[in-house]
Amino acid sequence: MHASSPPSPLGSPAAPPGLLTRRLVQLYLGLALYGASSALLVRAGLGLDPWDVFHQGLAERLGWSIGTVSVAVGALVLLLWWPLRQRPGLGTISNVFAVGLSMDATLAFVPDARHPAVQVLLLVGGVVLNGIATGLYISARFGPGPRDGLMTGLHRRTGRSIRLVRTGIELTVLAVGFLLGGTAGIGTVVYALAIGPLAQFFLRFFELPEPVSSGSAHPAPAASPS
Repeated sequence: MHASSPPSPLGSPAAPPGLLTRRLVQLYLGLALYGASSALLVRAGLGLDPWDVFHQGLAERLGWSIGTVSVAVGALVLLLWWPLRQRPGLGTISNVFAVGLSMDATLAFVPDARHPAVQVLLLVGGVVLNGIATGLYISARFGPGPRDGLMTGLHRRTGRSIRLVRTGIELTVLAVGFLLGGTAGIGTVVYALAIGPLAQFFLRFFELPEPVSSGSAHPAPAASPS
């Protein structure tokens, strides 16, 4: 998943009324839609994003559902935060469980696509929905997902650029997942090219006002996503 704003507390006395509720709705709606979008890409059968190629490959080997593997991998990645001195937020913990559960739930209702036109429709719908989901849950500002935290933690510890660290991680999980039997293909390329611009657009679309900090008469400007 993608770079995010730093976590903020659950609420603030100076926060606009209803802001906390909206943030929580955005967080959990975004995570649910993220899992659903990943499931659509699975059913399209044209290729997954790098982490889901890895999840699918492991699922094939272990005989588990891909959502269960996603939860297990997210929990294991979260353990790596400890030596990297990363601090999880509500969104981090929720991400571990919500995305995988939503993914399995969606897969239970959406059958595999058999016709090429349906495959393309599911691919495009899955990628766009993933961008919407990313904008929703990151704009809620409850902390990054476990995989994003691994990326930023390694960036801080190694001094390497975010782009280099992310590319290295995603190429590694993609290669391992492909060797394990995960599906990589044109959908993987489409996702890689489209998700950045889509996420950037929806981050701005769903951006929330910052709470007014104590002692300040005006809200702080929202952090721009990287």
